[in-house]
Amino acid sequence: MAVGGDVGVAITGDGTQVVMLPAEAVGWAKEAEAPPGAGNLPNSASGVFVGRESELTELRSLLASEGEAAVTQMSGTRAIHGLGGIGKSTLALHYAHTHRRTYTLVWWINAASTEQIIASLASLATRLCPQWATTTGVHERAAWAILWLQWHPGWLLVFDNVERPDDLRHYLGTLPDGHHLATSRTATGWHAIAPTMSLGLLAPEAAVALLCTLALGESHTPTPTQRQDAAALAADLGHLPLALEQAGAYIFETGTSLAGYREMLSDVMDTAAGGIDPERTIARVWHHTLIAIKQRNPQAITLLNAMAWLAPDDIPRSLLAPLCPDPRALGEALGALHAYNMISHSTDRQALSVHRLVQTVLRNAGSQDGPPHGRREAEHVVGHLLYADGADEAAPLEQWRQLIEHVIALASSTPAGYATEQPPDFYQPVIAHLHEQCQDARAIPLHEATLARCEEVLGDTDPYTLASRGNLACAYHVAGQLRRAISLHEKTLTQREQVLGETHPSTLANRNGLAYAYSAVGDWGRAISLFEVTLSQRKEALGAEHSSTLTSQNNLAYAYESVGDLGRAIPLFEDSVAKHEKILGYAHPQTLYSLNNLAHAYESKGDLKRAISLYEITLANRERILGATHPHTLQTRNNLAHAYQGSGSFAQAIPLFETTLAQRAQVLGDIHPDTLISKNNLAFAYKEAGDYDRSIPLLESTITQWVQVLGETHPDTLNGRNNLATAYESVGDMERAIPLYEATLAQRAEVLGDTHPDTLISRNNLASAYFEGGDLTRAIPLFETVVAQSEQVLGNMHPYTLLSRSNLASAYESAGDLERAVPLFETALVQREQVLGETHPHTLTTRNNLASAYFKAGQRDRATVLYEVTVAQCEQVLGNTHPDTLISRSNLAHARHATQGGQQGGTVPPTSKADRQRPHATG
Repeated sequence: MAVGGDVGVAITGDGTQVVMLPAEAVGWAKEAEAPPGAGNLPNSASGVFVGRESELTELRSLLASEGEAAVTQMSGTRAIHGLGGIGKSTLALHYAHTHRRTYTLVWWINAASTEQIIASLASLATRLCPQWATTTGVHERAAWAILWLQWHPGWLLVFDNVERPDDLRHYLGTLPDGHHLATSRTATGWHAIAPTMSLGLLAPEAAVALLCTLALGESHTPTPTQRQDAAALAADLGHLPLALEQAGAYIFETGTSLAGYREMLSDVMDTAAGGIDPERTIARVWHHTLIAIKQRNPQAITLLNAMAWLAPDDIPRSLLAPLCPDPRALGEALGALHAYNMISHSTDRQALSVHRLVQTVLRNAGSQDGPPHGRREAEHVVGHLLYADGADEAAPLEQWRQLIEHVIALASSTPAGYATEQPPDFYQPVIAHLHEQCQDARAIPLHEATLARCEEVLGDTDPYTLASRGNLACAYHVAGQLRRAISLHEKTLTQREQVLGETHPSTLANRNGLAYAYSAVGDWGRAISLFEVTLSQRKEALGAEHSSTLTSQNNLAYAYESVGDLGRAIPLFEDSVAKHEKILGYAHPQTLYSLNNLAHAYESKGDLKRAISLYEITLANRERILGATHPHTLQTRNNLAHAYQGSGSFAQAIPLFETTLAQRAQVLGDIHPDTLISKNNLAFAYKEAGDYDRSIPLLESTITQWVQVLGETHPDTLNGRNNLATAYESVGDMERAIPLYEATLAQRAEVLGDTHPDTLISRNNLASAYFEGGDLTRAIPLFETVVAQSEQVLGNMHPYTLLSRSNLASAYESAGDLERAVPLFETALVQREQVLGETHPHTLTTRNNLASAYFKAGQRDRATVLYEVTVAQCEQVLGNTHPDTLISRSNLAHARHATQGGQQGGTVPPTSKADRQRPHATG
């Protein structure tokens, strides 16, 4: 407050001193007017500002009603808010620029300390009263600024980066006639100072938009690939605005790709491109925060460095207890981290989250002459978790099952060149648990860490090292990383042959695994050869009736079945069933496994009556012996439903698929791979039954889950996309079907190879979609390519080859080229009769289509006879009400009518078989 006379009395900015001001200075404080729009904002508002519009509106409302606000954090279980780089200062800056004309003055104050606040206020006096302020001290100028603000209402003070909320108490009490806006990294201490406003991370969509604009330029429209890469990078950056700005500036300046920046992320967190203040890079911003935390509570930094190596979310407080056994000390250390927004608490306060980018920075800020900070501590808490009380045996499963993500994160984050002190089998309990849960793909980082440790401690060819290498290859296989699996299997097999010998059980198991991997990529020539060798060697080494020998026999039979050689497959399956019954009994699980595979071979042959009978027997025995919800029981129930579907009995198939899905979801979980297969199969059954309202949404949701669990390009994900495209095609939605077929074909070609059977199926289905859409100019060349590739890769008589040949004939027929269509149909029919049998559903389809071609060629008598045979066989095999029976019967009626003077009948369109999930043989 000022008083009249020759001098005036004022209070310094921090309220701790009384300052005597000259009378003329007091007068100037009362009389000086700020120019319109006056202020000292540190930057312009012309930069990109995305995703904060609602926060600007909320901030305006809060200030208008309350007069002051602190932008700090939002409580929540996952989001870390108020963290350095969250955008607090940027939001305050944009608010100040947006509304500066509504204030008499806007003044930006660096508020990290009391001294900086006083200095910022002193600069206000220099701006408004230079004739006096340039001749006096900082405290006098700050006191003059307080006087001016008291005389002139309607201003905005922005206190940026407040370290101690209590530092503002004096200003809020002394200056009531304007707006105060504070930003702070500190989450606590505001309840008695000012109301707070929540500020979260950017929404994913806004983060992607901001990153694309900064990295590619405002005038550039991102391609789908660039948007996908931007989304992945934005997720890695945790949707943190400052990190997005830093990345965008670097990418734009250097021409680095979005994907390239992501690969080198850990190396560029302290790199500033043009337009970025070097002191405002993510690494340096957090460096200052870490210094402040360490000064307050050194133990907090120890805990934070350990958390950097774990999963970012849901870190139990109890997991950190070994590093800080005193509960009070643990609470105080975590409180210091929370106060600076370096962590957030779950709702029940028993779990913690760390921003993933904080982890990246901390992992790369380790000691140059020792292990990275926190790494040993993280291994210690995980070891304490896995092996309670230092015991050699693993702790009880229920003690650590919910913490698997942190174990996986620890294994995944092992630094290059880091020498751990853990034994090679450190992760084995979790690996075994994930294997039991059919989640081997999740265990890949654990397998990789185990193998690296084995190679380091035991050597490259130690039996335990070889076993670890083989286990990793199998995990790659399950995850769909087939090329990596094959390469590792081949290396391991060579080493096992050298170290253990050609016929050692481990060598034979390795050879079987390699053969199975060859089959997965469609390399049936090498797969069958290796299966045959393995079976021969197991017979010689173990005997014809040993369980491992019978496994090899089963796998070889599966390979024969897969290439359409049912003449060799079925006798092997039948012999396997007979030997299992003799050795183990008719109801032993292994016998039932063989019986299930034999039933599947009969189904492949088109002998649905025998297949269904065997499935029903197998299911009844598995329910009795293993239980109604055992995974093997569920597999047989799924296969029986599929056989019912193949016979056209949707009334039996669909309820069985629904039951299987419900049981798998209950027993295995909603996103277990087998559960997702059941969802896919049920959705496809709905589609086959014409219930598209249930089929398409279920297929769409299943694909979303497959992407989540297995990734964008896993074979199962691509299988689901193929089936969804087929469903779109079935409802005539070619605008969605064809692009999805095209995308799936491109991904299968890239992931599996251009001539993999699944790739050929996608190419066939795309050609069929072009055909259905009337685009014969694109359909026929694609069908011709599929036929040529199928003949080359699979052989002239493989079922896929016959399928594509039949479809090409239908395309020729539709194009009016009956000279090529009729001979091709005739060849396809003979071959299908030879390979599949007279009454296989595919044989019946070809016979019907040949009749149609005869009819169009004017050979109506031949057409009518062939239709009559087809109808009789459809009724016998598929039943009177099967869709194929109804189509054939309609075509026969049209043919008879036309022969008697009526019009030409219709035809069955080319078969467009969707790839489906098959039960696989294992060894």
